[in-house]
Amino acid sequence: MVKKGLGKGLGSLFGSDDIEELSSPKKTDKRSDGDIQSIKISLIEPNKKQPRSKFDDEKIDTLASSIKEHGVISPIIVTPIENGMYRIVAGERRWRAAKKAKIKELPAIVRSYSDEQVAEIALIENLQRENLNPIEEAVGYNLLIEEFNLTQETISKRVGKSRSAVANSLRLLSLEPALQKLITDGSLTSGHARAVLSVEGGEMRLALAKKIIEGGLNVRQAEALAKELMKKKSAPKKKVKSAADIETENLANSLSSAIGTKVSITHGAKKGKIEIEYYGADDLDRILGILGLR
Repeated sequence: MVKKGLGKGLGSLFGSDDIEELSSPKKTDKRSDGDIQSIKISLIEPNKKQPRSKFDDEKIDTLASSIKEHGVISPIIVTPIENGMYRIVAGERRWRAAKKAKIKELPAIVRSYSDEQVAEIALIENLQRENLNPIEEAVGYNLLIEEFNLTQETISKRVGKSRSAVANSLRLLSLEPALQKLITDGSLTSGHARAVLSVEGGEMRLALAKKIIEGGLNVRQAEALAKELMKKKSAPKKKVKSAADIETENLANSLSSAIGTKVSITHGAKKGKIEIEYYGADDLDRILGILGLR
């Protein structure tokens, strides 16, 4: 019986036998591929491309205390590498806690995996345990794309998420480092981050993020604020009038008042023009009379 919650993607990579062993580990003296072995902890190294970058020290300490009392109940999964060493495929938290508990050996399932499989398993295991923050998840997807040429479609099938979810996750990596840090430390959710991504420019994004955090805005409120900011940005800006523009405008207004009709003055670098509106022959005669031309 396969342990619930591990998902189709993880099952296809581990194999159902491995998942059963994780659920109900059994002692064995065999050393064939896939059996549980007792391995010196000094021969085990972490996966440097593990998508999870932050480990909760308090939880590691709690797990270490449990290991001291009860031992390591579930084996970790490792793959053999050069010089008789092993690389962790799944179970880095247990390995870290065991080191803190000063355990000399760890129970481990040894399987041969390619680098691509190791990266996939590490990502899927963390996703299904909900151990990754949104940035770590995006980094994990990007690793599969950049190093192993997987498509977003392929990744979505293997991790059991929609392609749009994978695409939206990857978009977080286009955010400025300061904004990525706010997501990593939990100040912004991935939903907030999508609202921030909808505005252009680092300064505007940072300003929006600050308002979201200070105002305690939910995702819907953040999206509304983002739309408002973009609307203001796209509105045509009023031209700032120079001293010469103001003087020309005042002169036009004075002439309009003097002759009782609209006057426009266009002032150029070398020439300009004055336009006087009139409404019919009688109005023209009136204006010419004011100007002393009748």
